[in-house]
Amino acid sequence: MADDDELHFTDDDVQADVEPNASQGPDRTAIARWRVLIVDDDPDVHAATEFALRDVFVLDRPLQFFHANSAAEAHALLQHEDDIAVIVLDVVMEEDDAGLRLVRIVRDELKLHETRIILRTGQPGYAPEMQAIRDFDINDYKTKSELTRTKLFTSLTSAIRSYDQIHSINRNRRALDKVVRWTSELMALSGVEAFAAGAIERLAALLGAPAAGLICVQYTSAQYSDSQRAVVIAALGRHAGYGGRSLAEVDDLSVRQAVQYCLQEKQNTYSAAGSVIFLLGHERCRVVAYIDPGDDIDADTRALADLFCTNIAVGLDNAFLFGRLHDHAYTDPLTALPNRLSLIEQLDKRLGTQDSARYTLALIDIDHFAEANDALGHSFGDQLLRAVAQRLLTALGSRCQFSRISGDTFAALGMVEDLMPAHLLALFSDPFVIDGQEMMLTVTIGVAHLADIDGNGIDAVKGANIALRRAKTGNRGEYSFYTRDMAVDIRERVRLLQALRHAIERQRLFLVYQPQLELQSGRVCGIEALLRWRTEDGQLIPPDRFIPIAEHSGMIVNIGDWVMRMACFQQAELAKHGFGQLRIGINVSVIQLRHPRFLVSLSTALADSGVNPSCVELEITESVAMEEADFISRMLDQIKALGVGIALDDFGTGFSSLSYLQRLKVDRLKIDRAFINDICTDDRARRIPELVIQLGQTLGFAVIAEGVEVQEQADALKSMGCDEAQGYFYARPMEVPMLIEWLSARKT
Repeated sequence: MADDDELHFTDDDVQADVEPNASQGPDRTAIARWRVLIVDDDPDVHAATEFALRDVFVLDRPLQFFHANSAAEAHALLQHEDDIAVIVLDVVMEEDDAGLRLVRIVRDELKLHETRIILRTGQPGYAPEMQAIRDFDINDYKTKSELTRTKLFTSLTSAIRSYDQIHSINRNRRALDKVVRWTSELMALSGVEAFAAGAIERLAALLGAPAAGLICVQYTSAQYSDSQRAVVIAALGRHAGYGGRSLAEVDDLSVRQAVQYCLQEKQNTYSAAGSVIFLLGHERCRVVAYIDPGDDIDADTRALADLFCTNIAVGLDNAFLFGRLHDHAYTDPLTALPNRLSLIEQLDKRLGTQDSARYTLALIDIDHFAEANDALGHSFGDQLLRAVAQRLLTALGSRCQFSRISGDTFAALGMVEDLMPAHLLALFSDPFVIDGQEMMLTVTIGVAHLADIDGNGIDAVKGANIALRRAKTGNRGEYSFYTRDMAVDIRERVRLLQALRHAIERQRLFLVYQPQLELQSGRVCGIEALLRWRTEDGQLIPPDRFIPIAEHSGMIVNIGDWVMRMACFQQAELAKHGFGQLRIGINVSVIQLRHPRFLVSLSTALADSGVNPSCVELEITESVAMEEADFISRMLDQIKALGVGIALDDFGTGFSSLSYLQRLKVDRLKIDRAFINDICTDDRARRIPELVIQLGQTLGFAVIAEGVEVQEQADALKSMGCDEAQGYFYARPMEVPMLIEWLSARKT
């Protein structure tokens, strides 16, 4: 060595340490090179180092040299050359610690943590070896005086091997991070097709291939019509046109054969012709992915691909599961028609188009289906529903969309001219033949034109359902059209229902009492308890507005219990004022009678109030009594056993069967006010009250007429032999204080 800064290579004694050059082995000109950066301010060092290592192969790859004459020049070069494997770095260059400062820059600023650094110096005093090794992230430390060609090769080989291991670990870690992220992204995709397409794209990226490939599924269960036939469920790149088609239609023979082989043998293939990976296999189906050829695939990449494909398999299995769940969620399993949820989605889409006003929704309800189902069996009923669905599809399936939205109700969505109600009714003029048996059906239809719908699909179904209920209130086998006024009426009912709940909470309901008199003597014989509702602003809501709502909502049970208790306590209170002989009439809804605790509530009210049961009379309407005669008859027997009387209210408005009437243990018939209005001016109007009075006398029932407003009506009823009467002619309904005054004055 002439001086410490000059580098000379002595002859090496161990030539075998150096790997053979390119002339001794196969052609390696296409092999990737290890990139080595020499940083030194002495040009001879650059030349000597490159000369010494010019034919060397490390780990079967040659070297490629980059040169920088200063730390600053190296800094600039490393900003765009970030895949340098090894830096051979001088310590003392433009400054005494330029090399050490460059180490800091490489690690902290440029974040090149994989690059290995060999520190060499001709002036070790500026960077003592132990201090440099301890304080700086370097791979090796050499003085220029100790570097022979063999030692330089050894040091460089060790650094490259270290770089290769670290780079491989980090590359796999980054690839694993991608696998995790891609798996998460795939799981967020909905639908088998979207999931499979995303899997192709990401699998190709992992294998270093273009985003071109396909995924095939072969159903192995006999329940699928495509059993044993491979179908392309997703395709990208040059294969994009094959999505949804049979594998047999793919033009590339090598692709078809590779996929078919993988489906049969369940073996993965990675080759220059492309990658074929078996993704999923179970009792229902097998799934294979084909990816166009790309980079050479090493063992690490294959391992990552296998891991990613395991995640893809789980995701595909879930996607198939969700697909089946989707079918269950949107399809009626009995008829295979879309269900209510699917119909609402279709309506939402249709209502969002400009021509929505040209469409209509019809709900087709089979009349008396429940009775037929119970009488002939559920299997017969199921066949009947399938037959109805098939007839609808055969007649209008090409122009309309049909759904089954409930047990015996179908929906049709189509152009207004295709869904004329008369045409739909005519579809049921011919009998259905089930198991050789003819069955005639009629249907009731509710129709809503989408032009009349303000809202979404749910609102459209509500509108058609309102029309259907309106049609059912008339004769079955008819139809009704939805109008905006119906919606206003429904909203008003909902508003009234909410207000009624608040009224109950704030105790805005109260009772008034209307006296009942004996026509012959004029004696007060009873009072009827009537429910009233006064709002916060003092307005009275008529009972005929809120009682039906209370019955429909079920609130009538609690309200009725309260009325029954209040009336019993009020009669007991009247007894303390000397009016204990008065009978008190309490209206009872059929909803109350059906409630399993009704008799308990009645018994409790009687016991708690201490009222004489014989002074309590429950009033039920004639229509209720006749509609559920057997049930009512049994219930009345139990009520009578408590000592409570029974009155049949609104008598004459229903269609009583005399045999049933004779069975009912009632005490009193109440003639509805509708038959009292004209008895003084119309001879025909007198006939029903006369008949009711005669019937009551024959069967031993007392008869009371309500709605008496003038003297002439009272006289006419008296002449007919009517027992009792009530109405404005005698007294209006009164609250308790006024009632006591009225009764006291009457008594005096």
